[in-house]
Amino acid sequence: MAGQAVSAPTAIPLAYRVILTIVDPLIAFGGAVQALTQPSDYLSIMTRSGVPYDRSTQFLYTELAGSWLMFAFLEAVVLRALRDDVRAWRVICLAAVLQDALQLPPSPAVVMVRSRSLLAQLRPSPPSIPQLRPTAHSIPLRRLLATTTHHRSAAGPPDHPAGSSSSSSSSSSSSTSKTEPPDHRRLGAQQKLFTTSIYSPGSPLLLPHGKRIANRLIDFLRKQYVRYGFDEVDTPTIYKKSLWEKSGHLENYADDMFSVTSNPRTSCCGGHDDASASAAEEDEGDYGLKPMNCPGHCLIFASEPRSYADLPIRYADFSPLHRNEVSGALSGLTRVRRFHQDDGHIFCRPSQVEREIRRSLGFVRFVYSVLRIGVSYRLALSTRPADHYIGTLEDWDRAEAALTRALDASGQAWSVNEGDGAFYGPKIDIIIKDSDGKEHQTATIQLDFQLPKRFGLKYEAPAPELEARGEETTDPALLATNGHVTPVLIHRAVLGSVERLMALLIERYDGNWPFWLNPRQVAVLTVNDAPETVAWASAVRNILEGHDGEDGLETGVVGEGMRQPTGLAVDLDLRPITMGRKKVQADAKGYGLIVAIGGKEAADRTVTVSGPSLPGGGRATMSPEELLAMMEKMVATFQ
Repeated sequence: MAGQAVSAPTAIPLAYRVILTIVDPLIAFGGAVQALTQPSDYLSIMTRSGVPYDRSTQFLYTELAGSWLMFAFLEAVVLRALRDDVRAWRVICLAAVLQDALQLPPSPAVVMVRSRSLLAQLRPSPPSIPQLRPTAHSIPLRRLLATTTHHRSAAGPPDHPAGSSSSSSSSSSSSTSKTEPPDHRRLGAQQKLFTTSIYSPGSPLLLPHGKRIANRLIDFLRKQYVRYGFDEVDTPTIYKKSLWEKSGHLENYADDMFSVTSNPRTSCCGGHDDASASAAEEDEGDYGLKPMNCPGHCLIFASEPRSYADLPIRYADFSPLHRNEVSGALSGLTRVRRFHQDDGHIFCRPSQVEREIRRSLGFVRFVYSVLRIGVSYRLALSTRPADHYIGTLEDWDRAEAALTRALDASGQAWSVNEGDGAFYGPKIDIIIKDSDGKEHQTATIQLDFQLPKRFGLKYEAPAPELEARGEETTDPALLATNGHVTPVLIHRAVLGSVERLMALLIERYDGNWPFWLNPRQVAVLTVNDAPETVAWASAVRNILEGHDGEDGLETGVVGEGMRQPTGLAVDLDLRPITMGRKKVQADAKGYGLIVAIGGKEAADRTVTVSGPSLPGGGRATMSPEELLAMMEKMVATFQ
């Protein structure tokens, strides 16, 4: 009703009244403490510059501290005394907004909520709705408390950059994530990990930070190869059509491959001799982009004689693969046409098959534990397809029985996907759900008796007939006979498609990357732009990255004590803006550690460290060398 009185408790949202009567006085008290205990940093924040602190003006900071305490007392008393006077509340709201804008270090999170709430209060209320409720854009009190708690910290006020994502955008993003599951396409754009182009459908373009993640995953696998006995190789991207005929891919996999036709040439390098024309004729014909690495690895195995004592031979390959996915199925990083895979192939004796499969399952379990996936994946045995397969039924039955025994020995639950095997053999698929509950195959272990036969692969062994059946003997007469035996081939991928696994990890971590995998590990932020501060911040960045900065870049001269870069991702922020703005931007980007450098740190040759990846949380002061040792330990132990 139009004439109904509206009291302050109904006109002013409860959370807002709590902020003004409790949080604001706490902010003021924090300002008093910093004015007394950290006048240099306080002056830097208040003036937005590196004004040197003069101890002769200590009295000024004492007066400032007294003013803060008086403000805290008066605000708390006045607001409580006038709690039923709506007009007084609105005037104080407006004064608080002006105070934040002019007197305090800038805090858009506080100013915004005050301004919007004030505007909401000044608008005429509908007669039938006398009680105004908090609007959707109000900042959650818990987040605002977290912001204001550090308002007077040595690192400066947690502010937001003008014209960029601020507390409001973070809040809306957070609320969105509560209603919608994380989507790697949206998160990938927000975190600047990858992009796509109409000129390369199904072939994402990894941006620098996305490539950091991919490289760390690949480097992680490479280091595990030492333990698991794999040798890395590199094979061609394009092969002649005749190779794919030999492997069976052209007959059973042609629809999923890209064909390449060479242009006929009559000369080489401008010449017109008969030799170049003859070579050109040999090069004419159809080629295919490789969808997998197994034929190339078979060629490497066949490149020299092999003995039973050499086996198992394990090859790994990260070269890019191409598969012709239909355009309608393409999606972000999960369904692509060009991708990288930790493609591995094990050439082993028949008696070694089950042990190698168990080792491969253990490899998967170890890697997924490190990636914090645990055993939330599903194991599935994919059996012989109804058609489009090669080999005898006897070989298929033998392969499926071997995989079944290995799955039973793993102790994990598994299921059967009837008819979903590869055309050359059955396989174990590791399947993970994304945030929408959709299942994706990542790792795979496939048993293949066919490709070694098609490529004529052989190794020499005693008692060849028993060797081919996987049986052993101590009979000297049988062992005296040597012969050639066809090896068994195990196809194995632990990560599977690196791009697909990245998509699943992007959604799983939702911006909270573990430090070792984080594409933004460290942000070095300067409190002011004093020359000493800038110089020390640059030196700290160089120490953490493990190099000597710009020295020797133009001459190429190796200095004394030259060392290998650490590989840590360290970004330096020297912009002439407040420390609070820098910190909020760094937090929004997901940096694991934030290193604050001010006048005190420059003088003491130390750093002040905070951030979600700091062991124990909070804040710590240490030397750059101690920080580097801590970070290297975190990386080495997958923290």
